Amino acid sequence: MKILLLEDDIMLNDAISQYLESEGHNLVSVKDGNECLEVLDSKLFDLLVLDINVPHIDGLSILEKLHDEKRMVATIFISALIDIEDITRAFDIGCFDYLKKPFHLKELTLRINKMLKTNQVPIQHKRLSTSYSYNNENSTLYFNNEAQILPKRQNQIIELLANNRSLICNYDMFRDYVWNDDFIDNATIRAEINRVKKVLKEDFIINIRGSGYMVKRPE
Repeated sequence: MKILLLEDDIMLNDAISQYLESEGHNLVSVKDGNECLEVLDSKLFDLLVLDINVPHIDGLSILEKLHDEKRMVATIFISALIDIEDITRAFDIGCFDYLKKPFHLKELTLRINKMLKTNQVPIQHKRLSTSYSYNNENSTLYFNNEAQILPKRQNQIIELLANNRSLICNYDMFRDYVWNDDFIDNATIRAEINRVKKVLKEDFIINIRGSGYMVKRPE
């Protein structure tokens, strides 16, 4: 699971990071609210673990901003704050769980596992760019976690590329997957892909001259 951790206490940040990585998670950690928002603008995550009282922008305000922008990400708050008003606000704005400090690191894993069992963590999307991802389970393209409605053929083009990230999809692959092996010349395929590119807000489809097209796996 790809997790973003916001924790300004350096020792606790390191401890949580090392523990979650040892549990097999892909972790990015930050120490202040501004840095957190910058990372969220460039990467997609399955789960946010946010401290509340951090420099610049607090964790609660970060989640409020994401939800205002309709960017829904499963979130667990970790905080020493015990004021019922803070806890109430955390759940009101849509967090999944609230963990009071100090806590045993294994307790965080238990909360994450609970989330997985109750299907609160979004299915991992295949990232295509900074803001785009593709979900194979519902065959849907997402921009900043918002579903994008495409014509069937254009969606199949995206699906083929998403399932072959960092590999070149040649014209025969498009004929087989999108046009069901009907004889379609390369010019027609190029024209349809260009139509897809025109509706995208980020141009992540790369033309490999003389070979086909590909999508690079984002860093």
